[in-house]
Amino acid sequence: MFSKETYVNRRAELKKRVGSGLLLFLGNDDCGANYEDNTYPYRQDSSFLYYFGLPYAGLNAIIDIDEDREIIFGDELTIDHIVWMGTQPTIHEKALRIGVGETLPSRNLRDYLDKAVKSGRTIHYLPTYRPEHKLKLWEFLDIKPGAEQPSIPMIRAIVDMRNHKTPEEIAEIERACNVTADMHIEATRVLRPGMREYEVVAALEAVAKANGCGLSFPTIATVCGQTLHNHYHGNIVKPGDMLLVDAGAETEMGYAGDMSSTICADKYFTNRQKEIYDIQVASHLAAVDALKPGVPFKDVYELSARVICQGLKDLGIMKGDPAEAVAAGAHAMFFPCGLGHMMGLDVHDMENLGEVWVGYDGQPKSTQFGRKSLRLARPLEPGFVLTIEPGVYFIPELIDYWKAEKRFEEFINYDKLETYKDFTGIRNEEDYLITEDGARRLGKKIPLTTEEVEALR
Repeated sequence: MFSKETYVNRRAELKKRVGSGLLLFLGNDDCGANYEDNTYPYRQDSSFLYYFGLPYAGLNAIIDIDEDREIIFGDELTIDHIVWMGTQPTIHEKALRIGVGETLPSRNLRDYLDKAVKSGRTIHYLPTYRPEHKLKLWEFLDIKPGAEQPSIPMIRAIVDMRNHKTPEEIAEIERACNVTADMHIEATRVLRPGMREYEVVAALEAVAKANGCGLSFPTIATVCGQTLHNHYHGNIVKPGDMLLVDAGAETEMGYAGDMSSTICADKYFTNRQKEIYDIQVASHLAAVDALKPGVPFKDVYELSARVICQGLKDLGIMKGDPAEAVAAGAHAMFFPCGLGHMMGLDVHDMENLGEVWVGYDGQPKSTQFGRKSLRLARPLEPGFVLTIEPGVYFIPELIDYWKAEKRFEEFINYDKLETYKDFTGIRNEEDYLITEDGARRLGKKIPLTTEEVEALR
């Protein structure tokens, strides 16, 4: 937890930005995995954490701008709770740590909101992403599921504040990135042909645990790298395979790291693997070099895609002008995802608040295949923390689909492409802070080039 002053100042700034009304923050509750007392690992709502810093279940909060009140609602532990969990600070004691002096039982929240509604006051709330949030809005405000109308002024104010990381946040994110880097370095060291993917997962996740961290998202470690988010870990790694690892640590305060590696199963990459891998690295480095304030991230994405197209053209897999291929969307055969995303208290920071606000500043997203998956497009600003993760993927189902439709035949050499249907995919990823005059990598360096990977093999 940061200092009390951090949370006091954040709430004061939010009140100033929104101006009037009542801000409702719905905290997260415990959720049973297969019965009530066997819960999923608990994670507090990130915006609740940002303004109130309390990582405990069963809390909700109000910032009443008009009446200048800040209240945390929750119920104290009973003796039955204490028997199982031990003595805990009271809710009032917890609240004082973050500068909130008023606490009330949960049952009082409905009455407080009823009074505000009857007075014609505006109730601001955020988009829901859990069923419990929908039920709370129904209980507290008589808003049935599906009828929610989240507050755009509240969303925009929170997005602008959380998008610009403070020095203390950057230090915490860097800690997550350092642990994340150690996770990837360990995976690169331990991988051997004959291992199951889950053995590598066990080794890298142990690094997070040993550093007092959790995971910022479920680990990806797969020999089937052509599937972008593959969470199955049961395959045996064979000689000649590559293992794509996408994993990140989350600090106790909830800040995330997110990196990816592509590791040769053998001591060295094959020549064919190196050819594609070098294209991915060239795209990655071009994107990193382009990072600086004022540059639209969509332009960085376009640049990275052109580098991929040029590299594949040099191998005879693509043809024609790379810039024209990217403009038409032909690059999405090999690069069907975005280049990166914001990162902070969420690994995809504030994705629940809407990419159109977080990554596009209210501007519409493209509907083109590939581009529609770009989570970030807006001009970069100092304080933004984001990932760079271009990939080169050979997806058999997509190849068959586009080939049957004769799509982009002017840019794609399908005869040559057929010989790569067994290649899988490559992705490497690093985390960057936008500075006043450029960008800085966060966390320890992980192997990026084939030479760097092989040096650890």
